[in-house]
Amino acid sequence: MLPLKEKDKPVVQKLLSAGCCARCVLRFCSVSVQAAYRQAHKSHDAAAPESIGENSKSHDAAAPEPPEDPPCKRVRLESSVTDAAAAVTQEAEEPRVCVVCLGILQEMCSTTQAVKVLKHTFWTSLCVCVCVCVCVVTRTHTFALTPLSLREKGLLFDKDDVIQVKEAFKWVMQGLVAKQLGGVAVVTKSAFEVGVEFTHPETDADCHFLASACPDCFKPTKNKQSVFTRMAVVKALEKISDAKFLKHYPCPPTQPTSSCSPQDVQCLHTSVFVAGRYNKFSRSLPQTPWLIDGERRMESSVEELIAAPLLAAFRADGFNFSSSGREDVDVRTLGNDKIRVRDLQIVTREAMSRMKEGEEEKTKSYTALIWTQKPIQREDIIFIDDIKDLTLDQKTPLRVLHRRALAVRQRVIHSMNARFLDPHHFYLGLKTQAGTYIKEFVHGDFGRTKPNLCELLKTDADILELDVESVDVDWPPAIPE
Repeated sequence: MLPLKEKDKPVVQKLLSAGCCARCVLRFCSVSVQAAYRQAHKSHDAAAPESIGENSKSHDAAAPEPPEDPPCKRVRLESSVTDAAAAVTQEAEEPRVCVVCLGILQEMCSTTQAVKVLKHTFWTSLCVCVCVCVCVVTRTHTFALTPLSLREKGLLFDKDDVIQVKEAFKWVMQGLVAKQLGGVAVVTKSAFEVGVEFTHPETDADCHFLASACPDCFKPTKNKQSVFTRMAVVKALEKISDAKFLKHYPCPPTQPTSSCSPQDVQCLHTSVFVAGRYNKFSRSLPQTPWLIDGERRMESSVEELIAAPLLAAFRADGFNFSSSGREDVDVRTLGNDKIRVRDLQIVTREAMSRMKEGEEEKTKSYTALIWTQKPIQREDIIFIDDIKDLTLDQKTPLRVLHRRALAVRQRVIHSMNARFLDPHHFYLGLKTQAGTYIKEFVHGDFGRTKPNLCELLKTDADILELDVESVDVDWPPAIPE
């Protein structure tokens, strides 16, 4: 029993005689009961010739089928033959391609198509997506206008209530795929999507007249092979007048001689966000690939060493590497290995904002080996320990001016401590606001950082070695070893 109503009777008859398949009839009648679409289309066609009316007394009056919806919203199909019956009976014997969905909701909704989807499935849940040819949009619009002699009777349906072809297709395919898969859940929303795309070369030019009628809706773009995108066609159909549309396009649409062609099944997983923390133990390892004029300067990078195993594990096509700050290639090493990664975990897209929020808020701790031109004594550097919350004005350093905008940035050195080594060397410990240029604070960068250590010591100074001791932000959460 199809969930149709008495008021749908003339609409159903007209749609069938115009060449619509049974599933498209359900769409235009705004039927949202998914089970109705999951019946094989031949079963629909066999039932479709029956007209719609009150429950027939001559057919199973004593044993009515239990309704799934409230009885007042369900009527059964009678066996009386209508004018549409002959046409659809012929369709059952000699199947015709639907003039609206172009076969997508007919033979394309089949176990054969479900098997193609299954070949690409290796996740515990998936959702089925579909991309229909844009001409289906134009053909659907035709029936929403419609000189099918229904307008005068007030029986036209609201085009906003019409079930989309892709929705009907998913309702059918989800059931077929789930039946074949067994333990794999087929859901309406999943991180793993299996997509099916349909093309129909025979009707590719169906919507080309819209480019002349609404030229401002069709603008070439670099990333699109054709201007006739779904969005552009929908926009044009909303803009064009009914009379102008019907002047250029037949209603009902012409009968196609072939069905749509399904393209290769496409698999797509939404982005996976992996967070963690790393230590770098090499003085010749940049954070990102170091290329100058197209020539690589270092063998590898932190980014590449971390990304390589993750790409293999997730079978991903690409990645984006984001870091909470960065260190220079020559920071002091703390071991023999190149890098060590810890607390590696999958996080949500929303959680990634926590890392960005911490870029300005967090503090970082450093140890630097300092050289001074003027000989110093232990008591010459004691005053450094008493400096707290020293505010710096740092003009963009010369060494990064090629990749960062020229600006003066204020940064704070929260605390420092000094450990004397010899008359020309001492260790400097610093706890600073994130984003502070430590090297420039030490040597002054030709006066571009003020104040600087040279001014404080009243002698030229430079940094020989630099260690990042800690990045003081509690993200991502630590994972017990």
